[in-house]
Amino acid sequence: MKPATTKVLAAVLAISLAVAAEAVAASGVLSPTIGSSWQAKRAFAIDWDPIAPPDPTEAVYEIRNSQGQLVDDFRRPIGEMLKDVSVPTAPDAYTLDAWLVNGSGGAGPRSSTTLRFDNAAPPPPGLESSPGWLLGAQSAVVGIVPPVGPPLSGIGGFAIALDGGSGSSPCGQVDRCLAAEIDLPGAAGGVLSLGTLPEGVHLVRAVTVSGSGVPSQVTTTALRVDASVPVLSLDGIPGGWSNRPVTVTARAADSLSGMTAAGSFGPFTAIAVDGAAPARAPGETVGAWVGGSGVHAVEYFARDAAGNVSDAARATVRIDEDPPEVSFAAAQDPAEPERIEATVGDPLSGPSLDRGSIGVRLSGTRAPFQALPTRNAGDRLVARWDSDSYPPGKYEFLATGYDVAGNAAAGTNRARGGRMVLVNPLKAQVELKADLSGRRLAGALRRIGGGPIAGQAVVVTETFAAGSRPRQRVTVVGTDHEGAFALRLRPGPSRDVIARFGGTPLLSRAASRVARIEAATGIRLRASAATAKVGGRPIVFSGRVVRRGAANVAGLPIELQFRFRGGDWSEFRTVEADARGRFRYRYRFSDDDSRGVRFQFRAHVKGREGWPYGPGTSRPVQVTGR
Repeated sequence: MKPATTKVLAAVLAISLAVAAEAVAASGVLSPTIGSSWQAKRAFAIDWDPIAPPDPTEAVYEIRNSQGQLVDDFRRPIGEMLKDVSVPTAPDAYTLDAWLVNGSGGAGPRSSTTLRFDNAAPPPPGLESSPGWLLGAQSAVVGIVPPVGPPLSGIGGFAIALDGGSGSSPCGQVDRCLAAEIDLPGAAGGVLSLGTLPEGVHLVRAVTVSGSGVPSQVTTTALRVDASVPVLSLDGIPGGWSNRPVTVTARAADSLSGMTAAGSFGPFTAIAVDGAAPARAPGETVGAWVGGSGVHAVEYFARDAAGNVSDAARATVRIDEDPPEVSFAAAQDPAEPERIEATVGDPLSGPSLDRGSIGVRLSGTRAPFQALPTRNAGDRLVARWDSDSYPPGKYEFLATGYDVAGNAAAGTNRARGGRMVLVNPLKAQVELKADLSGRRLAGALRRIGGGPIAGQAVVVTETFAAGSRPRQRVTVVGTDHEGAFALRLRPGPSRDVIARFGGTPLLSRAASRVARIEAATGIRLRASAATAKVGGRPIVFSGRVVRRGAANVAGLPIELQFRFRGGDWSEFRTVEADARGRFRYRYRFSDDDSRGVRFQFRAHVKGREGWPYGPGTSRPVQVTGR
């Protein structure tokens, strides 16, 4: 800057200061821009209205600590006299003295102010909160305890942040907390209400804020909120009816405050049966005994560690300890004497629809009862006794019935009293006779000691020899007005034939004796010529096996035999039938003794394992040698 310019500025400043001195009574006042507040930055902005000497050229500054010791001094040109003033690094309330001087050594009066600097972090606060769980409707409260040994600037207040564990800070800046971020002003601390909080664990983070706005390290405490009632379950409830007392166990679970037993004032689970006073047990389980026939009401509830109490849940236990009553029908049905029926009665759980049996044994013995095929028909057990399969005599019956609860009872008496005993035979006895003549089967069905039985079905079963297809054939024929029947059997392999009458509810079963048909193998043979020249062309013998009803004819051995008049049959070759039963053989006459001799030839089958026919021989064919 040029000297002339400096003089002009000095003159202007002198005039301005003189005018200001006349107009403002407080001329010479020096103060920080922030006033008497503490700040955490070393650089202070200042306001100063100095009283200047003539032609001032510089501003002089002196900084002293709180003990009055000079810790810094410096000079600035007039144009820079309002620049920020920086104090030393140690926190303190520094005194700043400032005045103007001119080039001739003249000086204006001193101005003085205090610069309060404190960048030290205060000690963290103490936090007090409920050690247990809060209910959902309960207001969350946190107590703030002031730290011991506040900083030089004192405590301006406390800032608080609330989160679920994300690590948020109460202050927007790491080293600075604004006045608007202070939740509890002043140094005394106190109690701060956070209102009702959502369910879960919330972290309260708090800092002490110094008078200069510096935050302390973060202090953390947790607030736990449980707004849900325990989840209930009940073990030991039978799926339907039980035939014995049961023990039911109520269980409670809570994913937040939990159900850990903690004395009489902690979590508990309770259960009540049939409106009686609840049985209560600390913790998550409680049991109750339920007995006696009938339908029992069970109620159960629980309280978790936070104090949430669930509504009572309800269940039903059905117990039937008494067996059912079982009795046979008062009398047999005349139309169905073999039908055995028993009634199962139970007034509580009711009769079982899928269990029960009826058995029979010879009366007066200790033999075990033989189970009969039995079905359930509502409250009745129904069995059919195949009396035809039992020898004559007295037979007693036992019915075993169940109720739905599983109780069993046995009955041997009829509904009107007296044991359930039947005398066998129950039905009219019949006989079936059948005779076989060739392939014609004829017979008759009659009552023993009585007349013919007309209009009944007789089943004729043909069981063919091994290797047949099919192995069995069944034909039903009816009896005429004289009880007679007849059936012509179809050709086919060897077989056993039997006729059976299946019986009716009032007539016994009957069967004829087994008749046997031995079927010979059917075979044909022919020669290619009636004469054969000795040494000439061969004679071709060919033929076919009748294979009706045979599963497999391929490979069947066939003996080719010959004889001359008055001689015996001799085998000269064995061939095999193909899959269609055909065979073929070329034979050459080579013996001169054969000239003029008339030979007979035939094919003979002895059979083999699995061939369903007996031995068979073809009609002979004649060939004369020449």
